[in-house]
Amino acid sequence: MKRTIDTIVIHCSAAPNGSKQTIEDIDAGHKARGFKRDRQATRNFNPQLPHIGYHFVITADGVLHTARGIEEVGAHVQGSNAKSIGVCMVGTDEFSHAQWLALQNCMVALANRISGKTITLLSVAATKQAFKDMGIAIKGHRDYSPDLNGDGVIDRTEWIKICPGFSVAEWLRGGMVALTKETKK
Repeated sequence: MKRTIDTIVIHCSAAPNGSKQTIEDIDAGHKARGFKRDRQATRNFNPQLPHIGYHFVITADGVLHTARGIEEVGAHVQGSNAKSIGVCMVGTDEFSHAQWLALQNCMVALANRISGKTITLLSVAATKQAFKDMGIAIKGHRDYSPDLNGDGVIDRTEWIKICPGFSVAEWLRGGMVALTKETKK
């Protein structure tokens, strides 16, 4: 990879859970917010998505869609786009089993792609270790909220957004498997 990546940021689209929201719908929403991709990057990759800010979108049916190329700077976390990759799950806080599996597979594929290795399958533990070895954090969008009380922990009273509607840290600790209502706090 030519671009340095230090963070994978997981988002939710804030659509109703189970929504049939498409990647084109998200592109239209980003257009309305004034997002615009680089012309050359758009010509070279997914020209039908000239505004989308994410690199990947996982629809409610569990299909992983590419949006921006991973060498392209995203538009998904203000002030932190230059070295990050954005992955968005359609919904708000309840995701299908297929979405959870697609998110896990996306992380495995990204670990392989960023590391430049040709390993076709990495275990979840090996994927997490690969990101750690490369110095790449995996965070939720809400983890970029300010630590208002200065205690070193960003809790729900400090969140600017709930996005992605679950604790990415808990998801990672749990082995990148589907979170239940009790574990996604």
